[in-house]
Amino acid sequence: MSATRLAVFDCDGTLSDGQAGVCHAMDIAFAEAGLPPPDRHLVRRIVGLSLPQAVRHLAPDASADQHSAAVEAYKIGFRQSREDGSLREPLFEGIVDLLHRLHAQGWMLAVATGKSDRGLAATLSANGLSDLFAATHTADRHPSKPHPAMLQAAMNDVLAEPANTVMIGDTVYDMQMAAEAGTQALGVSWGYHETEELLAAGARGVAQDTAELEALLNG
Repeated sequence: MSATRLAVFDCDGTLSDGQAGVCHAMDIAFAEAGLPPPDRHLVRRIVGLSLPQAVRHLAPDASADQHSAAVEAYKIGFRQSREDGSLREPLFEGIVDLLHRLHAQGWMLAVATGKSDRGLAATLSANGLSDLFAATHTADRHPSKPHPAMLQAAMNDVLAEPANTVMIGDTVYDMQMAAEAGTQALGVSWGYHETEELLAAGARGVAQDTAELEALLNG
């Protein structure tokens, strides 16, 4: 019996491009909390963290009440944009075909993301991907990245060993999470952190497109 091969994907910045929606919702959230708007470059760099941790990073001098207010306002604003159809989270080019090819090759697929359960389910459902993933884990049920809990839970779900598991993401948080869990890590260049940062954080390689990512996974 062959060992289970598990490919665990981050969502925002790896599978889908949701940076415009994240920046817009964060602007609204900070305004509601009485805080100045955050720098959009910094917002893009915290994608991948849990929402409370992201807000604390962006407004380290704000009060706990302001942090809580911003978190709640973000959730409401993001949900409203999804419900009114204004939210756009397109998948990156080649992702759908890549996932189907990996599934056909016998890879088990999972997601470990800083998104909420609701947000991840909506993204996967909108793109017809829900049935491809054997496990999905979010910041609703686990500590924020780079804590390894999400990745460890995904491995437990499908009985995969760390040596046969690869974490795929676009941020150093993903690479650090993989190191904490003892798995391999691969970066993608089309997300929110630079290639050099991903390699320094422990990525075995950084793919420039989905074809290279598939080659790295199977190499």
